[in-house]
Amino acid sequence: MRERITFVQKEGDSIEPSALKVDGSGLSGPEVKAVREDRLTFALDELPAELKALLEGVNQLHIRWVSPIAYEAVSPLLARLPPGFHLFYTPGSDTSINPCPLLNKAFGTVSCSSPAESFTTLPTDRFTHSTTHQFYQPLDSLSAFTQFAKSQLCPPSSPRSCGTRLNSLTKASQLDISYDAISHTLRLTSLWPYGPQSLSATLLSPSIRTEVGIISTANPKTLEPHEIGISGLLTVLGQSTAPSPTLFSFPSRHRDAASSFTSKFLSPTGLHPTLQLSISSPSPPSKSPNPSTCRLHGYFTLPKTIFPDRHQLSDPLFLSSKNLSSVRYITPNIDLEAPEYVTPTWGSSLLLELSPPPSQGSQGSGDSKGEEWTAQIPLHLRYLSPSLTGYRTAEVPYPALFWACTAEEGTKFPTNPFEKDKVGYDGLFGERTVFWHLTPRPGDGTNGRLMNEVKVPVLDLTKADWVNALTGVVVALGFGWVVVKLLGVAFAGGGKKVDKQKKTQ
Repeated sequence: MRERITFVQKEGDSIEPSALKVDGSGLSGPEVKAVREDRLTFALDELPAELKALLEGVNQLHIRWVSPIAYEAVSPLLARLPPGFHLFYTPGSDTSINPCPLLNKAFGTVSCSSPAESFTTLPTDRFTHSTTHQFYQPLDSLSAFTQFAKSQLCPPSSPRSCGTRLNSLTKASQLDISYDAISHTLRLTSLWPYGPQSLSATLLSPSIRTEVGIISTANPKTLEPHEIGISGLLTVLGQSTAPSPTLFSFPSRHRDAASSFTSKFLSPTGLHPTLQLSISSPSPPSKSPNPSTCRLHGYFTLPKTIFPDRHQLSDPLFLSSKNLSSVRYITPNIDLEAPEYVTPTWGSSLLLELSPPPSQGSQGSGDSKGEEWTAQIPLHLRYLSPSLTGYRTAEVPYPALFWACTAEEGTKFPTNPFEKDKVGYDGLFGERTVFWHLTPRPGDGTNGRLMNEVKVPVLDLTKADWVNALTGVVVALGFGWVVVKLLGVAFAGGGKKVDKQKKTQ
C-alpha cells in the first residue's frame, strides 16, 4: 500500500520550508488555501476478500463520484464530470460477474441489478481506450461509503486517525476508484475543494510509504504548449527530515478555459422541458495553441426520468435554431415510450457539439464581458410513478462543458501524476484531444447545487379511486355504445336480406 497527500495551491502561492515541521510521525504546518488530494494505492492481495474476488474477474472498473455542491478547481486537478455517481466498466472473460451487489453494499441504494439490465453500452469501434459499459445515478453524499470503508479498512487495532480520515470524505468534492487488469492495483483518490486546509499529514504505518507534496503551477521557460509546470515541496514521511524543493512538468489533457456557464430549465417546463445553457463567452480558450481546431461540447448524463430524442436532434435546421451544431454521441436504443418505473437501464448519455455565435471581441478572448450567449437542449420526461400530491420532482445534473482542441501532430499524453481518465467523454475523442473546461456556476435559489429540478405531474393517489371508478364507467359506456352500433348494423343487414327475398319471389 502506498499513500500520496497533495496540497495544490494557486499559481503564485507558496509556503516557506521553515514553516513546516517534519518528524517521524508526520508533517504539520500553518493553515493554507489549497485543494487537498489524497490517494491510496492497493495491491490486490491487500484488499478485502469480496472486493479482491470481484476485481480478479473484471478488465476495468472506474468509479467517479462528483459532489452536487459547486466547488472551485485548481490546475492540474481540472477534469470535470456531471454531479453524481458514475461507473465505467469493462468485464473480463467471465461476463457473469456482477458488481452490483457490492456497489449497493458500498454506496447505499444504487439502482443497479446487473450489467445486462442496468448498464448501457459504450462504443469501442472507433477508440480502443474507451470502456464498454456505463452506469450513472444521482448521489448526494458519500456517507454510506464512509461507513463501508471504515468497516473494511479500519479494524479495531488500527490508529484512531484511520476513522477520522475516512469521516472527512463527507466533505469531499470528488472520489475516484480505479482498477485495471494490467496494473493489478486499485487506486482510491479523494479530493477536497479549494479553501482553507489544515496542513497536516500523519504516517498511518511504518510499512506504508507516504509522500506529501505542497505544490502550485509554475511556468518554466522550457515548458511546451501542451504541458503544465509544477513547483513546490515534497516530503516522504518517516524518511525525510525536511521538505525538498521540486520542479517538474508533464503533458495534461485537462485545462482551464477561463470561462463559465449556468444551466436551468425554461418555464413552463411541461412534459417536454428545454434545458438552457448560458455561457459567458463564445471564444475558444486564449491559451490553446490551436484555437482553430477547438469545438465546444456539452456532455450530459440524464437519469432515466428524462431522455433526449435522437430523431428530433437529427434536424440541422432545428439544431441551428438552438445554437447547437451536431450530436456527437447518444446512448443507443433509448425507449421513447416506456414509463420511468419500468425502464431497467440507468438512463442515457449525450454528447452535443454546440454552435457559439461569432465573437464580437478578439479571437480567443477567453471570459469576455458582455458576450454571454445561450444554447437550448430539448428533452422529454417519462411518465413517473403516482404520488399523494399529484407531482414528483426530477433532478437533472449540470452537464460538463468543454472545448475539445486537437494538439499538434506527434504530441503524446502519457499518464501524468494527476491525470484523470475514463470519464466517459474522453473515450469519444482521439488521444491527442485536449479538454478546456468551463466552470459551472449554480443558479439563483439553488443553494449552491449544480442540479436542475423540474416538477412533473403524475397520478394523484388521493384521487385514484374516483378516477378508477370513472374510467370503468366510461369504458362500460363505450363498450355498450359499440355493442348497440354492432347490433344495429346486424339488424339492418337482416332486414335488407328479407326484403331482397320478397322481391325475388
